[in-house]
Amino acid sequence: GQLKRVPRTGWVYRKVKNPESVSDHMYRMAMMSLTITDPSVNKDRCIKLALVHDMAECIVGDIAPSDNVSKEEKHRREKEAMEHLTRLLPEGLKQEIYALWEEYEHQSSPEARLVKQFDLLEMILQAHEYEELEGTPGRLQEFFDSTKGRFQHRDVLQLVDCLNEQRGSDAVNADGFGKQEESQTDASGSECCRMDLKPNISDTA
Repeated sequence: GQLKRVPRTGWVYRKVKNPESVSDHMYRMAMMSLTITDPSVNKDRCIKLALVHDMAECIVGDIAPSDNVSKEEKHRREKEAMEHLTRLLPEGLKQEIYALWEEYEHQSSPEARLVKQFDLLEMILQAHEYEELEGTPGRLQEFFDSTKGRFQHRDVLQLVDCLNEQRGSDAVNADGFGKQEESQTDASGSECCRMDLKPNISDTA
C-alpha cells in the first residue's frame, strides 16, 4: 500500500499539482502490457514485470536523475529493498518476484525491454496529460526529449507517433490556429486514433 502514497518525483520537482503515485504509474504500465498483440511477446510476463519493476520504491522512494544518485548506488539500494520485501514470502513467490525485478533491472529479456519502453511511454503520456490539465503546452518538454531514440517496438512507436501528433495539435490550438480533428490519417493511409488523455487523478496520493 505504501506505493500508493509515494509520488513520482519528477512531477513533484516540476510542481505538478496532485502528482500521480508510483502505484498509478505501474498500473497503467500493466494495462499497456495487457493490450499487446505481438505474438512473440509473453503478455503475462510483461504484466508481472510492470507490476514489480518499481516495487522497491516503497522503501527507497522514487529516485530521480536530478537526485544525483549514481546508477550503481540506486541499484544497490533497490536490491537491498527487494531482498527485504521478499524475505518473508513463501520461497517460490519470493524467487519469482525477485527474479522479475532482476530481469527488468538487467533488461535481460524481450519482455523486460518492452516494459522499459512502456515505462517511458507512460511517463510522456502522463506529461502530456498534465500539460493539458494545466493549459501549459510544452512545459514538460524535457520529459519527451529524454526519450528520443529509446523506442523500438513497432506498437510503442505507433502510440508515440499518435501522442506526438496530438501534442502538436494541442500546441496549435493553444496558439489560436484552430482545432484538429480527433482522428486523422497519416501519410501511409493508416488511421492514427486520438488517445483518451483525460486522466482521473483526483484521488491519487
